[in-house]
Amino acid sequence: METCGNIGLGLKKKKEMGRRKLEIKRIQDKNCRQVAFCKRRKGLIKKANQLSILCNVDVGVVIISNNGTGRLHEYSSTNSVTGILQRYESHVQAEKEISGEHSMYSSMKIGELLQTAERQLEETNADGLTVTDLVHLQNELQTSLTQIRSKKTQLMLETVTDLLEKEKQLREEKKLLKNN
Repeated sequence: METCGNIGLGLKKKKEMGRRKLEIKRIQDKNCRQVAFCKRRKGLIKKANQLSILCNVDVGVVIISNNGTGRLHEYSSTNSVTGILQRYESHVQAEKEISGEHSMYSSMKIGELLQTAERQLEETNADGLTVTDLVHLQNELQTSLTQIRSKKTQLMLETVTDLLEKEKQLREEKKLLKNN
């Protein structure tokens, strides 16, 4: 009969000096898997509690088992996980609104610049203009076009910067989740 030691827990030892790295893989034996689940769930909740106390943060952990029962296990450093989830939802919603307002503002600025250029074109009647007037109009159009392109480039760079920051944040969160 197989025992639920390190090998039974789906862990393989790699030879190294000092603290050993363990390869994580699915535990095949159902009983050993359940024992490991209980132990690791308790450890995760203990770490969440420590994080809450040491760093003075609100922590919520939700675990749904996939062993057929679909049992829900939860831990909250505050009164309820629901409160933490509601705060999370409102935070995500606020970020979406800010992002939406930024893109709407960008679109409005570009639209305003285009409308200004269109008005200038409509106001001028090219038939009655001299060569000097046409050159002056051409220069104004070039300037307007340059400003529009510059604004467009600036807005695109801001969007790229925002996306890179979000990517960095997500990578850090992913790294933290992997380490825990």
